[in-house]
Amino acid sequence: MITFDDLETQTHSEENAATNKRVNVSQKRLINCNQVDVNQLMPLKYKWAWEHYLNGCANHWMPTEVPMGKDIELWKSKDLSEDERRVIMRNLGFFSTAESLVGNNIVLAIFKHVTNPEVRQYLLRQAFEEAIHTHTFLYIVESLTLNQGEVFNMYNEINSIHSKDQFEMELTADILRPDFTTATPEGAQKFLANLIGYYIIMEGIFFYSGFVMILSFHRQNKMTGIGEQFQYILRDETIHLNFGIDLINGIKEENPEIWTPEFQDHIIDKIKQAVELEIQYAQDCLPRGILGLTAPMFREYVQYIADRRLERIGLKAQYRSKNPFPWMSETIDLGKEKNFFETRVNEYQSSSSLSWS
Repeated sequence: MITFDDLETQTHSEENAATNKRVNVSQKRLINCNQVDVNQLMPLKYKWAWEHYLNGCANHWMPTEVPMGKDIELWKSKDLSEDERRVIMRNLGFFSTAESLVGNNIVLAIFKHVTNPEVRQYLLRQAFEEAIHTHTFLYIVESLTLNQGEVFNMYNEINSIHSKDQFEMELTADILRPDFTTATPEGAQKFLANLIGYYIIMEGIFFYSGFVMILSFHRQNKMTGIGEQFQYILRDETIHLNFGIDLINGIKEENPEIWTPEFQDHIIDKIKQAVELEIQYAQDCLPRGILGLTAPMFREYVQYIADRRLERIGLKAQYRSKNPFPWMSETIDLGKEKNFFETRVNEYQSSSSLSWS
């Protein structure tokens, strides 16, 4: 027979068990934490991740909201040179596959090994944004009635695009192995290298040359529909980049044993390799100058942004190059990313203003 005292004892036991299961904020970690059975957001530990998530939500957009009539008219006319068309086609060819690589990496590689709920919440948002970006390039290709096979297969046919994509896919390969774990120092380093490869190199270096090229058209009132969509993508990528830097620096702080001098040298070497790949891509896009842009200018620019990326993850600048595109400063200058993020781009909502008690 069960007495009242028995029920009371059982209730207290259940309450104690529930209390023991509650997640203490101090127990939360970015990687190597077992608290991922459900996405238990509260209490928040990494408030920067939630802020990035809210900012991403506030900036939702769809490519089909952007009119393409003027772009279609200009593309069908004889007012664009072959060199100008080459730049547009090369950028569509690169971005159409690069965005999908980023999305695949989030869903198939990063999400599995990040063990923090609020960071995972942002990754879900970012994965959707990568899908929107891929949708954007399909929308542009269809609007201009381009050869879809030519654009989406450039990663196989254009060496400068293939080399960048292959560079990134090699970073994902180890993370996708069934036996991969971040529980060892070596595994944690490989995971951190993957994050640096995608957030710092892909989204922070490879993408930015393309932004300069396409926004140069927009600046001269050419291909304004594509330019507007690239502004939206750039705004998203600003948040992606800042989130990635926070994640990378957070993992470094929680796992200082993996940030060895040897590993730092390895990361610097990878970024230097990426800089050369991006310079080759710029030379391929711009065999001759257009719109005030030349391939040598991109060597300076890529080195300049690489230095900014290195500094933001605690590494020394390697090039000391100057920004050759001062006219871009209000749009994508790295020192003014926050200012760009706070300005309105057409119908963007303003970013969230958050205060944490």
